[in-house]
Amino acid sequence: MLAGKGHKAGMNDELFRMMELYQQGFNCSQILLLLGLENLGRSSPDLIRAMTGLGGGLGFSGKICGALTGGVCLLGLYAGRGAPEEKEHDRFLLLIDELVQWFEGEAGRLYGGINCADILGEELTYRAVTPKCGTLIGSTYNKVKEILVSNGINPAGEEK
Repeated sequence: MLAGKGHKAGMNDELFRMMELYQQGFNCSQILLLLGLENLGRSSPDLIRAMTGLGGGLGFSGKICGALTGGVCLLGLYAGRGAPEEKEHDRFLLLIDELVQWFEGEAGRLYGGINCADILGEELTYRAVTPKCGTLIGSTYNKVKEILVSNGINPAGEEK
């Protein structure tokens, strides 16, 4: 949530920002990492560039949904290891497992699977983020934040 705003205003701001990023041509995994970086007050064009390959289910091959792989990467941004002197969060793999199980339940219930081809069907050929993607991006982002908070990690990056 954005600092100094109420919960509902923060969520509306995030949805608006997701739409802006979508209109700028970013894919699902890129949008998730951009939101996370912005929430931390950072930018990393190299990281966002690397996330390009996850959109459309691994380069629009229709494999694992980029909202899930992007969500896992977003957890890594907050709780993973980035330098030799760092340690990943002691529950890092459990954080990922929680997200994967949640996503399998959500996407499985709504679309019959976690692959982009399951979710988008014929729409995958258009190589574009769709309203289905927007729903999954938003719910995945919210689930990642929930997982972080429940494990003592502030999504704004500030010490508690």
